[in-house]
Amino acid sequence: DSIVVEKEESKSRHSLACPVCYDSLTWNADPGLSVDTVPGSSFQCSTCQKTYVGNQTHLDLTATAGAKSYGEPMPASTELFRHSSSLSFTSYKMVPLISFLYERGWRQTFSAWGGFPGPEKEFEMMKGFLKPVLGGNIIDASCASGLFSRLFAKSGLFSFVVALDYSENMLRQCYEFIQKEENFPKENFILVRADISRLPFVSSSVDAVHAGAALHCWPSPSAAVAEISRVLRPGGVFVATTYILDGPFSVIPFLSTIRQTVRQVSGSYITLSERELEDLCRACGLVGFKCIRNGLFVMISATKPS
Repeated sequence: DSIVVEKEESKSRHSLACPVCYDSLTWNADPGLSVDTVPGSSFQCSTCQKTYVGNQTHLDLTATAGAKSYGEPMPASTELFRHSSSLSFTSYKMVPLISFLYERGWRQTFSAWGGFPGPEKEFEMMKGFLKPVLGGNIIDASCASGLFSRLFAKSGLFSFVVALDYSENMLRQCYEFIQKEENFPKENFILVRADISRLPFVSSSVDAVHAGAALHCWPSPSAAVAEISRVLRPGGVFVATTYILDGPFSVIPFLSTIRQTVRQVSGSYITLSERELEDLCRACGLVGFKCIRNGLFVMISATKPS
């Protein structure tokens, strides 16, 4: 269906916040924040006085940004996509294989074993959930190589798109993809490195958050969804895809115990039912839970109360 969208002045240009104290950041660049103006720009928090600097591909807004000696290991499912942040841009061609293969075969396997309809079909499905907030800004959380981030930007359905991931590798891969695309709307797009459980955005400043095939990889889904609820404006929409081990899997003895073991080893969170996901959203202050199923695949949506 053809949807006419009246673009608003981007709210996301004014919603970046310090991940330490959540106060707004000010920056020294042209007000037109974009993927081209981030490199070399500095962003400062007036409260804690911390400064964040944009590199050649993305803006690092993690709490430990700028730390030289201190670092924290993440769960295996997160570290799988990461590399040392000291890797220079000129040596980018040496990134780990996972990031390179994500859109070159890896993502396609989700359809084979998990029932994922495929990016184009998933994009069409989520547009129905996102219809109330079209024309606003959107965060593509845990964006990986930016598969859906780029679709959001090129669709023109949103005034501003933030491609957000914890992996420097994935963000660099996304940057390479958009550099190769002709007429990509870079002026309405930025890449941000951030922790999903500590989102660097002002409270109630974001119209929509999308998380594609990511929720099961988050170290703490409850902390992440609570953060998403915090940054969403009243009426804002959260859409996510993941997989559920229910149906015939639910009769497997000790499945809950197996899930805990898998979680401790890999950091992956296996969801056992739609009700569990609905409970998660409700506990984090989101309402109007909806879902679409296809085998193990599930797309969910919930809204910040108006």
